[in-house]
Amino acid sequence: RFSYGDDPDYDELGEYAWFFENSVDRIRAVGQKRPNAWGLHDMHGNSVEWCLDWYAESLPGGTVTDPRGPNSGSKRVYRGGGWNGNGQDCRSARRAGGPPDRRDDECGFRVVLAPDP
Repeated sequence: RFSYGDDPDYDELGEYAWFFENSVDRIRAVGQKRPNAWGLHDMHGNSVEWCLDWYAESLPGGTVTDPRGPNSGSKRVYRGGGWNGNGQDCRSARRAGGPPDRRDDECGFRVVLAPDP
């Protein structure tokens, strides 16, 4: 469920994520919670992740590396949960669709810098 483990009862989530139960109704500065196994902070909670992919109600099953979704659409994919969501929203697999021009204090994106080969 999470980058730190399954955590079926959400007992450890508060150590890794800001969400409704512990955020005190606001977004938080990155790095205050425990990092995951790769040293990355705030990969769950705090901010809903706005993604490049177009949203589809369902995706094909099976094992897929870097699934892309449809080539066009009216909604973008949003992943994970933010500071105002519940623990279930913070799961790695959680996805929803929303307008491409969404603007609010719970939605953001992650900048990734890939190392040179």
